[in-house]
Amino acid sequence: MRVGDGAIVDRIRHPVTTDRAVGLARRAEGPQRATLLELFLDLVFVAALALTSQKLATDMTWAGVFQTLLLLLAIWWVWSITALTTDLYLPQRPPIFLMTISVMFGTMLMVAALPAAFSRDGLVFAGAYVAIHLGRSLFLIPALRSRQARRQAARFLFWFSVSAVPWLLGAIVTGTARGALWTVALALDYGAAWLRYPTPWLGRVPRSQYRIAAEHLAERYQQFFTLALGDLILVTTLTYAGSGFAVDRTVAFVVAFATTVLLWQIYVQRAGALLQAAIESSRDPGRLMRSAPYTHLLMVAGVVASAAGAETVIRHPSGDTTFGLVGVVLGGPALFLAGRARFEYEVFSRISPSRLIALLVLAVAVPAMMHVPPLGVAIVGNLVLAGIAATDLFRAHGRSPEAPSPAL
Repeated sequence: MRVGDGAIVDRIRHPVTTDRAVGLARRAEGPQRATLLELFLDLVFVAALALTSQKLATDMTWAGVFQTLLLLLAIWWVWSITALTTDLYLPQRPPIFLMTISVMFGTMLMVAALPAAFSRDGLVFAGAYVAIHLGRSLFLIPALRSRQARRQAARFLFWFSVSAVPWLLGAIVTGTARGALWTVALALDYGAAWLRYPTPWLGRVPRSQYRIAAEHLAERYQQFFTLALGDLILVTTLTYAGSGFAVDRTVAFVVAFATTVLLWQIYVQRAGALLQAAIESSRDPGRLMRSAPYTHLLMVAGVVASAAGAETVIRHPSGDTTFGLVGVVLGGPALFLAGRARFEYEVFSRISPSRLIALLVLAVAVPAMMHVPPLGVAIVGNLVLAGIAATDLFRAHGRSPEAPSPAL
């Protein structure tokens, strides 16, 4: 064998590990598990979710809820698009590695500016958001060799360039104008994704693109939801550590821990563990993957609200109960259950009646909770979640494990 023949043979035997052989694109038959680099990136979002929930805890007015929602939507979209990128391209390749590290640093800037994003640090927050999305596309277009892959990166570049205008304009104005412009920007970002990025001369993202690495992307959503629960654990533990060990605060801390366990149990029961199988068996996996960012956003928003409510209840378990507090403490489980119900429908083509009943109970309970101490409100929310978890476990033990509906 001549010199160099060994390298040629190695490329034939191991095509996934050779840059020149496969470039940056992930192959369906290649490794699908999340990499350590992706888990490293997720560390930034622990801080992001913690600061988001703390911001909500300090301002439970309508304005505070609205601002928190916009900030969470922006943070979520950075993670979601980055997860899609590492789903399409191999993160261990040096170009994708450098891009991911750059996204990580940009996200850290966003997180640092998050607490004052609607006051003095709006330009830092919006500028970092725009730089992350535009920089990712500008980096990928020359790095990718496939014409189809470059066209896809160009679609992202076009739409994030469009949304960059209201993002940056909003950063240089103040008050309600900033919130209005950032709402328009987020509507463009989310709407373009829902429509598969229709772009002049390039068309939309092909539906077949969503079939790539379903196992990987399903795992990433499961990991991020677990990460969000880590925010609930972090915020409640730090709050309890700084509030003293009085009996009522200790009870509130126990209730917050129970909330964390119940949210996790309800998520993983059945549909949470079957997302990958549902995607792989579906006649239209693209539909499931396009809806996953929105269903998980609702569930993550529920966890963030639950963390904000738990923080407030631990600090003031016997304090005054305001409408904002009741809305956040009960709204957290309600948002989570709404997202979980939609998620269940995507997987099984139906919704368990227990979720709808729970949402009704939470809504009806709001007026009565105005006359209950904050700790009592948290306990009521937990009882509703416990009822859902118990129903799920009873149904799971009462029948054989359920597979995704053939209608998917």
